[in-house]
Amino acid sequence: MLMGTPRPQIRLARLGLGLRECVYRQSSVHIRFCGPCSSNPYMARMHTRRRGSSGSDKPVADEPPEWSDVDTDAIEERVVELAEQGHDPSVIGMKLRDEGVKGTPIPDVKLATGKKLTEILADNDADGDLPADLRNLMQRAIRLREHMEANPQDHRNKRALQNTESKIRRLVNYYRGDALDEDFRYSYDVAVELLE
Repeated sequence: MLMGTPRPQIRLARLGLGLRECVYRQSSVHIRFCGPCSSNPYMARMHTRRRGSSGSDKPVADEPPEWSDVDTDAIEERVVELAEQGHDPSVIGMKLRDEGVKGTPIPDVKLATGKKLTEILADNDADGDLPADLRNLMQRAIRLREHMEANPQDHRNKRALQNTESKIRRLVNYYRGDALDEDFRYSYDVAVELLE
């Protein structure tokens, strides 16, 4: 190569890697890899650039453990009883895991009964009028709105309220026509009415 002439560059796309350009020198040729450069396979969170935290996986099993031999009808009765007490499906699952039915823990409702917990609630007309995730976000938005009325200078919580209401609107669009009416629109007043 002559002095002063630019070195040839070869652009290669690395599959499965990120957008950062990684430059490697190999003799007199620059090889520039372009592609997703993140080695983290997890998606980023919705309103921040951080990655999601890793969680534990459930053990792989096709049948319930031998020590958890509770009748299916007893499990369904306990699920309906807990739902009538006002517990969400996630709380019902934790109570069945920790307290169990008649003293015997139920590690996995679907393995023990063949139906998901939400299916049991729907079969017995014990599910709520709102999906649990939407209900939880609406409760959070109401708490944040009340806090903002008492503390108008709290800009961090103003941003948190905006993000929460954005998530609610996304979920409303997802559930509209199925779990919600076709003409349902979210507002603070509607959330207060629904959760009273």
